[in-house]
Amino acid sequence: MKTPFHLAAVVIVIAALLTGCAGGANGGADGNGSKAAGASGSKEQAAAAKANDAPDLSKVTLRIGQTGWPNWELGFKEAKLDDTPYKIEFSVFQGGNNQLLAIAANQLDLAATSEIPPLFAALAANQGNFKVIAVQRGNTLNQELVIPAGSEVKSVSDLKGKKVAYVANTTAHYFLIKMLEENGLTWQDIEPVQLPTSEGLSALLSGSVAALASYGNSIISARQKGATELASAKDILSGNFLIEASNDALADEAKKAAIADFLQRLSSFHNWTRKNQERWAEIVSEQTHQPYEEALGTLKEGEKQRSVELVPISQEAIASLKDVADVLRKVGVLTEDVDVPSIWSEVFAEQLKNLKSP
Repeated sequence: MKTPFHLAAVVIVIAALLTGCAGGANGGADGNGSKAAGASGSKEQAAAAKANDAPDLSKVTLRIGQTGWPNWELGFKEAKLDDTPYKIEFSVFQGGNNQLLAIAANQLDLAATSEIPPLFAALAANQGNFKVIAVQRGNTLNQELVIPAGSEVKSVSDLKGKKVAYVANTTAHYFLIKMLEENGLTWQDIEPVQLPTSEGLSALLSGSVAALASYGNSIISARQKGATELASAKDILSGNFLIEASNDALADEAKKAAIADFLQRLSSFHNWTRKNQERWAEIVSEQTHQPYEEALGTLKEGEKQRSVELVPISQEAIASLKDVADVLRKVGVLTEDVDVPSIWSEVFAEQLKNLKSP
């Protein structure tokens, strides 16, 4: 398979520039301005440019983080997109906040998070050492506030004075605030318990908390163990999931080229899942222990709500993030204002514009 984004465009531009320079140089050197000599020289210099300027991706290891499901490593293998000219180290984190902590520590090159973690990371030392480079539009299913089997809680308003587990600095944090507001409660009206996804699920099932605000596999597992939805965030969240790259990776030409290639493959993977829903549902079922029909139904429902696709940075996406920041700032969860536009980078804008839409 041909490797996308092999910097061909860059090489062509450099070659064209060198062609002009070569003609002038030869004209001065031999006194006759020979077009043949200029053409020969331009070809040689173009070849040299290609050999010398194209990064050697074989020496690159791209460290990529992700949260829960879908598992890109399995997906790339199934879709036959794993023949990368560079190495990939995939790591799964319990939240996007932890991915950005890893980027800040230069332990990760690429992250995939919701809109919430970058806001907190931007207030850390060195502004978190990252830039948002792309938006992954997707569905907002499996983002829920759930209660355990047999709970006496019937509505969000019933949570007043009760313990509610949530994953800090994530979509769960944000949509729990919004759900409380929509039901006449504030953050101060509940006893919030900050827990990672797995511990939050354990707390819910043991009865240590009255409800759990979470996402992904923990919500799937909670349902399998009898938990039920108290409220859904599918109409609260924007569906914008952000791709962040470390400043260190963006400053490295070879890693930047590898990231460009990876974005193309990620887009191709999304297209593959749309065309192979039954096969992907089988894999999801195997990995999450969901019944196959339920996994397939979730895929189809998610596609109906919003197709997953990579899109370029837009003013609408930046405005959406600003709205989230304003909400979190208003309730005191964000302690400082965030310069939202400053954390975005359009370094891959042209590549993203050329990706195929679903």
